[in-house]
Amino acid sequence: MNRNNKGWVRTVCLTPPTLQDNTADADRLADALKSELKTNRVDIDLDLLKKLPEQLRKWAYQLQCVVLKDRDRWFLTDITDSQDSCTIAGLAVDLGTSRVVLRLLNLSNGQILNESSFHNPQVTIASDVLARIHYADIDGGLKRLNELIINSLNENITKLCRSCKLEPADIYMLSVAGNTTMSHLFMGLNPHWIIREPYIPAVNRPGIVKTEDLNILVNPSARAFIFPNSGSYFGGDLVAGILFSGLNNEEKTSILVDVGTNAEVVLGNSDWLIACAGAAGPALEGGVTRMGMMAGPGVIDRIAIEPASLQFQIHTIEDLAPQGICGSGLIDLAAHLYLSGMIEMRGKFVPSRCGNRLKEQKGVMHLVVVPASESATGSDLTISQADLDSLIRSKAAMYTILETLMHSVGSSFIDLSAFYVAGTFGSLIQPESAISIGMLPDLPLNTYRAVGNSSLGGATMALISSECLDEIDRIRDRITYLELNVNQEFMNRFSAAKFIPHTDPSRFPSVKVWG
Repeated sequence: MNRNNKGWVRTVCLTPPTLQDNTADADRLADALKSELKTNRVDIDLDLLKKLPEQLRKWAYQLQCVVLKDRDRWFLTDITDSQDSCTIAGLAVDLGTSRVVLRLLNLSNGQILNESSFHNPQVTIASDVLARIHYADIDGGLKRLNELIINSLNENITKLCRSCKLEPADIYMLSVAGNTTMSHLFMGLNPHWIIREPYIPAVNRPGIVKTEDLNILVNPSARAFIFPNSGSYFGGDLVAGILFSGLNNEEKTSILVDVGTNAEVVLGNSDWLIACAGAAGPALEGGVTRMGMMAGPGVIDRIAIEPASLQFQIHTIEDLAPQGICGSGLIDLAAHLYLSGMIEMRGKFVPSRCGNRLKEQKGVMHLVVVPASESATGSDLTISQADLDSLIRSKAAMYTILETLMHSVGSSFIDLSAFYVAGTFGSLIQPESAISIGMLPDLPLNTYRAVGNSSLGGATMALISSECLDEIDRIRDRITYLELNVNQEFMNRFSAAKFIPHTDPSRFPSVKVWG
């Protein structure tokens, strides 16, 4: 019988018709699937009905069925010979604003076949979603943005399939997780009202969509499940992240933070979820300084400073010569500059401790992190006073988002059983450094758990288990969104957090400055 009674591929063996049992082919198959799936409804498209009689007889009524569920409704998307050894594949998509990640799976057993990623080509139009929404308003703008992502997706799907000796036609299901704007542009929906009061998306729950209608070149019968969003600023990528972290099933209260273009946060447990988002992302991604880069080969991801000698210990990804710094490296740098006394609590350079590393460039003070003789660029890699000021504003925003969210439910940080940190940022960040600058609360280090690309992880789970789609709806329906833009408490707390680690050092007892 069925090899995976929770998956999307079901093996069905039908009793052939006789004069005594003259049930129609489609009804015979639908009845078997209703029993297998424990449902009262299975829909079969006309295109599949046209080929069903011949294939049932060719395969001696033994077949594999690719099914998909949308709440109480099941779809039969296609059928294959039960003896066929060809791979029935699914594709999980993390539809990021700056980067798109693909994961190819075998739908029959959940095995991950391969992964790939590519830069979102919409970046050539605009780097942020706000500018893309404005671009979508011009004549032909929405069509252009949609074509950019769909064409690149098709191109990269083909490459990924070839790496596994498969064809795009072997893909029967997609699972797509992205923020609200990215999902709209992916579907070709007008995002105009997402950023205009009262901030209404075109759709919150796209559900199941035919890939042909999206112009995605995979199996003609394939469907795409697009993760639901919870309003304009809490997208399907975060719903996927909640699913992947398991926070939604925990009795005790936990928190999930995903830092990208924005810092998006969800707090809760199996009974309730409350979420918010704020502009704390760009600086924490390494975007505040001229040497800031996304994580990649030759990018500084970790830094330590020996307080007595003030010697810098620098680590780069793949141990290549330094060419820039990513968010985790920047946070490490700020933390160790503070702990070694090279900057004070306002984030200002202390000349007597910085020595000859401190240089003035066009009236602005810069600290040389990597001298030109050691950098891959042939130039000094520096951080300026303005860079540090921007980083402090971003870390203050991050901490204040967390504090405001906790306060909104009458809880404190010590009540948290787990603190999940998602994304590349979460994989690379050193929690002790983030605590040292007052970006994250001073909790035991084992409270912090990096969950990697939780958006992709959640999208993968939706391809593996049919039960996940029901859970995704339950997650979305439980989310309460906290709007920070009109929250006066947020602004008051923000001012107090613009110091390292905070104006109230008793909140960070583990942070000890050298000397």
